[in-house]
Amino acid sequence: MTSGGMKTGMTPSHTGSFIRQEVIAELDLSVAEAARILGVRRAALWDLLNGNASLSPEMVLRVEKAFGLNMDLMLQVQAWRDASRMHARADEIDVRRYQPA
Repeated sequence: MTSGGMKTGMTPSHTGSFIRQEVIAELDLSVAEAARILGVRRAALWDLLNGNASLSPEMVLRVEKAFGLNMDLMLQVQAWRDASRMHARADEIDVRRYQPA
């Protein structure tokens, strides 16, 4: 099943792991150095890079400004990941479709 060219049955990698591998590691930066460049706390960046926090619009803007990643694309990947995770939990949420009388 696809939607807009993306496979909806698979969950994309965490955006933080992408940033860790494709930006931080490629530039041979430590987390502390990258946090300083981005103007964020080291702990906040660490949580993102290790999958413990979602990519916020502010953080991705900082990453775009500092390292040139495309903000819109990264936010789309984050939204896709969030939607995939929610669809996986759909059975836990007891809501029925509204049927007008």
